[in-house]
Amino acid sequence: MELPTSSRLNTRKRRKDGSGPNGAAELDGIPPKMSRRSLGLREPAPFSDEVEIDYSKPYIRVTYEEAMRGTPLDRPVRVYADGIFDLFHSGHARALMQAKNLFPNTYLIVGVCSDELTHNFKGFTVMNENERYDAVQHCRYVDEVVRNAPWTLTPEFLAEHRIDFVAHDDIPYSSAGSDDVYKHIKEAGMFAPTQRTEGISTSDIITRIVRDYDVYARRNLQRGYTAKELNVSFINEKKYHLQERVDKVKKRVKDVEEKSKEFVQKVEEKSIDLIQKWEEKSREFIGNFLEMFGPEGALKHMLKEGKGRMLQAISPKQSPSSSPTHDRSPSPSFRWPFSTKTPPSSPANRSRNEPAVTYDISEDEED
Repeated sequence: MELPTSSRLNTRKRRKDGSGPNGAAELDGIPPKMSRRSLGLREPAPFSDEVEIDYSKPYIRVTYEEAMRGTPLDRPVRVYADGIFDLFHSGHARALMQAKNLFPNTYLIVGVCSDELTHNFKGFTVMNENERYDAVQHCRYVDEVVRNAPWTLTPEFLAEHRIDFVAHDDIPYSSAGSDDVYKHIKEAGMFAPTQRTEGISTSDIITRIVRDYDVYARRNLQRGYTAKELNVSFINEKKYHLQERVDKVKKRVKDVEEKSKEFVQKVEEKSIDLIQKWEEKSREFIGNFLEMFGPEGALKHMLKEGKGRMLQAISPKQSPSSSPTHDRSPSPSFRWPFSTKTPPSSPANRSRNEPAVTYDISEDEED
């Protein structure tokens, strides 16, 4: 049986493997946003024994075609869904959401089996029946809750609650000596299939708890639960406390390692930065040094320029040869007061063959 259009439109858009669990089909485009108002109920769903039913009106089931067209407001399509609902999770909520959206005008009745019936046919539960009743009551899609629901639906039960359709996943449910407890419902044309949510179930949650039992036992011991409350032996209690201390030490060591890694990383970043700056400064220093003291540096040009100026100052340029020469008058002769020698004759009176006589006048003689 194909899900109605209203069910597909009211499911949330999911993109995993083309279609989401529980029949949440892939939708094209973005679904329109709803107005900002409270869609949930303000009170939990009532129990069936708290709801008054008008038995004066005859019980006449509606057909699937009539239900799909839409029924009057005072005559909603009464859909029934049952289960154990232990450790109520999102898979339960999605199944009830589908049941609620099967038809445009749906009144959803949910039956919850008691502890005695569940323990006999399925096994021990984590939550007791009152906790499971209360969990289903607070699901927003539920209109009415049936406590101590029957394991197999009888015609009397269907007539008592005036049920039009029964919603459940289409996988055969073998129990109580039957290959499928919903077989007679399907044959009567009252079955409305839903889809299961893959990846989550009560059994999966219990498996996780059993697998990580030591972790949860240690956590609850740390939170103040006693070993007796957790059914933990004395030796295991001491072992869990020791493991807790070891984990704390490991966590501290890990924190220190992470902090040391961060410190080393910061030091490396700083060192790399310093090395880069040093390389830049060294290149700049070497460039300035070569520019100053290199083969073609400024210092060499300065020395050349200074040497040239010094040489020019020491040996000035000779006067040009074309400049006129002036004859010098002979120096006047004078008598040396303390000398017995005659003063030298002038060059004109001296013969050519006569050697020239030179006089050295010392400072003593001058005095």
